[in-house]
Amino acid sequence: MARTKHGAQAPIRITTASAGAGADIAARQKRYVITMLVRTLCFVVVALLAMTHAGPGWLPWVFVAGAVFLPWIAVIMANAANTKSDGFELLDGSSPERELPPGTKSE
Repeated sequence: MARTKHGAQAPIRITTASAGAGADIAARQKRYVITMLVRTLCFVVVALLAMTHAGPGWLPWVFVAGAVFLPWIAVIMANAANTKSDGFELLDGSSPERELPPGTKSE
């Protein structure tokens, strides 16, 4: 078993079920906030470059594009559900192996 940061042993996952809804929402919110922080940073860099007239003429446009398109990207990423798979495939039930015959009723 793997140990957690508190020293307790973490349970081993033996199912292909995804994590809980709360964990999925928390991960989506974290991705959204990080993307919006990068967008804010793009605005700040554009403002600094405009005030100082520093860098090549195309550089501010890269950050403007980031500030314009990052909200769209953030929403797409936030709406993307977690589709983790452990790589296990469920069988459809049809097997080339022989099955046991039905049992007899005992009364």
